[in-house]
Amino acid sequence: MTIIIVTIVVYLLLMVVIGVIFSKQNNDVGDFYLGGRKLGPIVTAMSAEASDMSSYLLMGLPGLAYLCGCAEVGWTAIGLAVGTYLNWLIVAKRLRVYSHRINAITVPDFFSKRYHENKNIILGISALIILVFFVPYTASGFSACGKLFEQLFGWDYHIAMIISALIIVLYTSIGGFLAASTTDLIQSIVMTLALIVVLIFGINSAGGLDNVIENAKGLEGYLTLFENHNADGSSSPFGFLSIISTLAWGLGYFGMPHILLRFMAIQDKNKIRTSRRIASVWVVISMGVAVFIGLIANTLSAQGSIPVLSTSSESETAIIKMAFLMNDNGALTAIFAGLIFAGILACTMSTADSQLLAASSSVSENIVKGVFGIKLSEKASMLVARLVLAVIAIVAMVIAWDKDSSIFGIVSFAWAGFGAAFGPVMLLALLWKRSNKYGAVAGLAAGGVMVFVWYFIIKPMGGVFGIYELLPAFLVALAADVIVSLVTKAPEDKVIEEFDSYKADVSSKA
Repeated sequence: MTIIIVTIVVYLLLMVVIGVIFSKQNNDVGDFYLGGRKLGPIVTAMSAEASDMSSYLLMGLPGLAYLCGCAEVGWTAIGLAVGTYLNWLIVAKRLRVYSHRINAITVPDFFSKRYHENKNIILGISALIILVFFVPYTASGFSACGKLFEQLFGWDYHIAMIISALIIVLYTSIGGFLAASTTDLIQSIVMTLALIVVLIFGINSAGGLDNVIENAKGLEGYLTLFENHNADGSSSPFGFLSIISTLAWGLGYFGMPHILLRFMAIQDKNKIRTSRRIASVWVVISMGVAVFIGLIANTLSAQGSIPVLSTSSESETAIIKMAFLMNDNGALTAIFAGLIFAGILACTMSTADSQLLAASSSVSENIVKGVFGIKLSEKASMLVARLVLAVIAIVAMVIAWDKDSSIFGIVSFAWAGFGAAFGPVMLLALLWKRSNKYGAVAGLAAGGVMVFVWYFIIKPMGGVFGIYELLPAFLVALAADVIVSLVTKAPEDKVIEEFDSYKADVSSKA
């Protein structure tokens, strides 16, 4: 246990040191929120994917695979992999070029300046959407940290969650975007090592790959992509609507502010192809390994090596149980166990820091300075940014107070919110010259509202209405943006000229 504690403490201190180092490069809020657009291709790729792969990579995905088998988690992973690639292919370079041309440093800022919307309606709605969905998203990360330390050290969940949140707030508020991006790169490496260690140790502890496969074959509907394994041992069909619903997770990428900000921050637009390849390969491999870890954990439960985990909240601790099993095998394996726990922290912290920055910018830059027009000096802006970040973290801790909440459930709802509200508007803003500010407002509002309507009112009806709320909300927002843009007056000449100029810049190699 001492070795595990030392491993984790060293890791956490490294994150804080990085924050201190990069604090010297924050000369203004542009540096604090976007790093002065100085990210290289490797940092861009890995920080984007590390901030994307939150605690559901090492906890949510293995937990879902443990309980239900390959169907739901498999189609979800496929949707996420395809969505990752398409987001890099379609959005990354275009957003980098356009946001730089109009000097936008946040996603709401980009929408507002893209359409030359001077009444700050787009700015206000976008910032509100970020707050509504990012705060619970950040809360899921804090909850994952609390569960980790509760399981590891027997600490009170709430105390553990608060300490974890304070560390994340500390290095993020000190170092800003560059610190978050650099720590994300390191955290992606730690996450990768943790996945490899768990995979190898798990297979060995289960008695070999054959035992894992045999156990999975013995569970009804466990290995197929067209049936879900149920808790009572039976299986149920995973039909066409369910498949389309889970594949729709991939649509969320087009609207994720913390990922889109990485696209805006890359230094060289022509290096995005390199970033796309690195990111896509890493995502496919890491998710595949995470799903297989869930199958291994189920085998270990069947063998009595780890407890049976019968609920979604319990199954999300499967990798923690496996790390404890590793810790029982001597000092050397205890180091690897510490690496696994650090990997779980990395998953959580790499997403939470990015979310805190995005939520903070939506308040300090888009609401305080944009909507309300409050003029602040650079020093005052930096102070407000850090204060807002701290307040948002406190609200997230309050939401995370219930330790029985499902990480996967919280993440899926927030993911749907961003994907539906921002995704269609972002795609049309980058690809369609005729889209206008009225359509953007309609798309933002329709997507955000429909997520709530579908989740709380329509989805409980079941049947064909039981699909993931992201898909119908995305389609409604897309239709709203297109229809309203067509029935209202065309964009002004200067907006069209700016769009044409940006398109030419995207095509150039300079």
